[in-house]
Amino acid sequence: MNISCFDDLLAAARQQSVPQRLLFVFTAVELPEDCTPAQRKAFDAGAGGALTPLACLDKSADELDSFEALCAESRLYIPAWTLVFAAALSGKTGQPLSSEDAEAPLNKMVDMIKTGAVGPLIPFDTSGHAVVLTA
Repeated sequence: MNISCFDDLLAAARQQSVPQRLLFVFTAVELPEDCTPAQRKAFDAGAGGALTPLACLDKSADELDSFEALCAESRLYIPAWTLVFAAALSGKTGQPLSSEDAEAPLNKMVDMIKTGAVGPLIPFDTSGHAVVLTA
């Protein structure tokens, strides 16, 4: 399935035969203090920068109505996020996973973002559109 927006992810999660827990890491795109003038110029033009994880959240697919609902909740705690990375975690034997079950995978997602290994994650912008990150 091609996921081009958050609603596609939500629909795909709800269609699975095994209950899904959606995992989110909210990030800011920042420019490191030791950046070069070329990096600053690119960043000012909307390219480049470093991803900084700000907060994590997990929800079952049934606990989330829409991207707007996710945004409204997240903005209460982390108003300045730029991208949210998403992944899905399947339940076991027909049972949904708990937030405790999601803790280690969320920590792994944070580590992946810090190292730039975000390939299996889906980043969404503040409008809920999937984005493609380039090196």
